[in-house]
Amino acid sequence: MELLRFCSIFLLAFLGSSISEAGNVGVNYGRVANNLPPATKVVELLKSNGIGHVKLYDADPSVLRALAGSGIKVVVTVPNELLASVAARPGFALQWVQRNVAAYFPSTQIHSIAVGNEVFVFPRNITNFLVPAMQNVHTALARLHLDADVKISSPIALTALQNSYPSSAGCFRPELVETVIRPMLEFLRQTGSHLMINAYPFFAYEANSDVISLDYALFRPNSGVVDAGNGLKYYSLFDAQIDAVFAAMSALKYDDIKIVVSETGWPSKGDTKETGAAAENAAAYNGNLIRRILSGNAGTPLRPQADIDVYLFALFNENQKFGPASERNYGLFYPDEGKVYDVEFTLGGVGGGGRLRWEEDRGRPSVSNSTSAPPAAEGAGGTVRASSTGESWCVANAAVGKARLQAALDFACGEGGADCKHIQPGAACFEPDTVEAHASYAFNSYYQKQGRAGGSCYFGGAAYVVSQSPKIGNCALPSGA
Repeated sequence: MELLRFCSIFLLAFLGSSISEAGNVGVNYGRVANNLPPATKVVELLKSNGIGHVKLYDADPSVLRALAGSGIKVVVTVPNELLASVAARPGFALQWVQRNVAAYFPSTQIHSIAVGNEVFVFPRNITNFLVPAMQNVHTALARLHLDADVKISSPIALTALQNSYPSSAGCFRPELVETVIRPMLEFLRQTGSHLMINAYPFFAYEANSDVISLDYALFRPNSGVVDAGNGLKYYSLFDAQIDAVFAAMSALKYDDIKIVVSETGWPSKGDTKETGAAAENAAAYNGNLIRRILSGNAGTPLRPQADIDVYLFALFNENQKFGPASERNYGLFYPDEGKVYDVEFTLGGVGGGGRLRWEEDRGRPSVSNSTSAPPAAEGAGGTVRASSTGESWCVANAAVGKARLQAALDFACGEGGADCKHIQPGAACFEPDTVEAHASYAFNSYYQKQGRAGGSCYFGGAAYVVSQSPKIGNCALPSGA
């Protein structure tokens, strides 16, 4: 472990301030089901899995009481059905805040209020109520001296965009811009809040699986996609979707507002026609996203320094949701609290708190509750099991750029002691002669020599673990030292 500690210190030295802080990963606690455990048991489930952030779709008193004293940070929601009343009657807004926020704060750590949810696609036209409702809720918070602690936003679906491909062409629907988008962004700027986005690469992949690579959708190694509009290269569909929103905000001159991904996820099961809905894909998507966010590599090609927070959808499979089978199979857990697939994560390390900082946790092994668990691919403070056999590989993350890859490659082949003879000129794995290919070989050699230990496949965010055997040119990466 001395070598791992040296590695983290070395990487901190050469990466310096170019690394953003790690973001937060939370979960959406939906309750459209008739078989879920009581809220008190749910809170214990959250705590036992190190989940430090939770988003609710209402402000249910039993849930808020159960969360009291847990240390879990909470987002509550003003349901769409109440927006008209909240917008028209400041007194109603004040009463709602008193009953659903002030009555529980600070014992229940409510830190955000979502005013509505995907208002623009709600069956009833309530768009014009959104910004006035947000303003009235903020006025109520200010009157109760809670406005500094509790921020306000409203989750929007990607359907709010007129264009989302390529990312550089991202723009909001013209009929929404002046009526609601610009006023909402101005409100978020003035109150120091963030824009909530619900982003689902699964939907785009399902509808276009003939042209979108599954690896591209699941954060797995792939050749990438170049955006002809800005020349940036994308290695994940998630990044492309988020950057389309950043581009749309930039077009309106609101580059300074942070994005929070209020929903994202992948279904573990679906109807026959729902291409890609499978447990192994859900594990890959959520596992790779968790590891990426917590390792401090949350930035996108357009905003590389962004520390994006993400809320996974959802905590449980919900058996009363309408629509295709996938709608009832987004959960990380079954209602009996068993895991739907083999993904584990710890947000905040020992002692909770839900926040990991790069300077504190990079390169350190995570703490496990079990000594008999199979080898795992670990991400700063969290684990994502690689496969049922324990096999996993370490590959380069091209998204960090050639300079960071080269610096990490130099370390791996030098002080790190990786076996790099096979990537020397004329050797079996020299081709393709690229920094990314050579770095993948060297990173994997180091990772395997370290017994796939936690902290041995980070290289300052320049590497990540995969559970499918990668092949680079004609060279397959070994799964043993």
